[in-house]
Amino acid sequence: MPSRPPPRYVVRPHDARGQRRRRLWLGAAWLGSLVAVGAGATLLGGHAAPRIISHKSQLRDLTAQNDDLKQQVANLQRSQQVTGIATTALRKTLADRDEEISGLRADLGFYSRLLGGNAPREGLKVQEVRLQPVPGSRAWNLTISLTQSVRSRDDTTGDATVSVDGLRGDKVEQLAWPALGDAAQKDGLPFRFKYFEQLHATIVLPADFRPTRLRVEAKPAGGDAVARAVTWSDALSGHVTIAQGGPDAQP
Repeated sequence: MPSRPPPRYVVRPHDARGQRRRRLWLGAAWLGSLVAVGAGATLLGGHAAPRIISHKSQLRDLTAQNDDLKQQVANLQRSQQVTGIATTALRKTLADRDEEISGLRADLGFYSRLLGGNAPREGLKVQEVRLQPVPGSRAWNLTISLTQSVRSRDDTTGDATVSVDGLRGDKVEQLAWPALGDAAQKDGLPFRFKYFEQLHATIVLPADFRPTRLRVEAKPAGGDAVARAVTWSDALSGHVTIAQGGPDAQP
């Protein structure tokens, strides 16, 4: 076997001072990096602080604006509620006034007819017809107002009867007074007055009968009978004082 050459060793002297210098340089570089990082953080913090303060100020402004808008919405809602309540009350007041005006006009017509004024003397007249349903039944309370001019010097006497036109099934039918009134008043409702009088009665209709019109006839003793026809709905309204009836109307 061939022999190996002996290994070569290089002997260098130990440089302790060089190692210390390298360590010092490394330490200085590390400290420099720390100082650079700290300076950078300080610089960035100094630039970010005004932005943070500005954002906080904007947030406060937006919060205040939001609160103000919420308050405005609440005020508008309350104002709308108050306006709605006032509108409802006003409509009710107007409806009451309209009803009151209608009643006053009816009274005016009644008293104008009663007083006569400069108009020629008029005889007996069926001034008003009113109906009021009796709850839970097919009965109605009937009120008939009769008048004559105050120029009349004598009492007027006689009887008044009522008939009802309507539908039973598909047929037109008329119920006469004997089928409506009390058997004790089969001849009619008696009256005796000089200026005016109200007659009261209760009428009952069959369950399968649909009324459309009321006919009132007043027969004075020794005179010609007077008649008046009004629709059932007008009689229920209670303010029929001028028109001599109208077209048929379902109840």
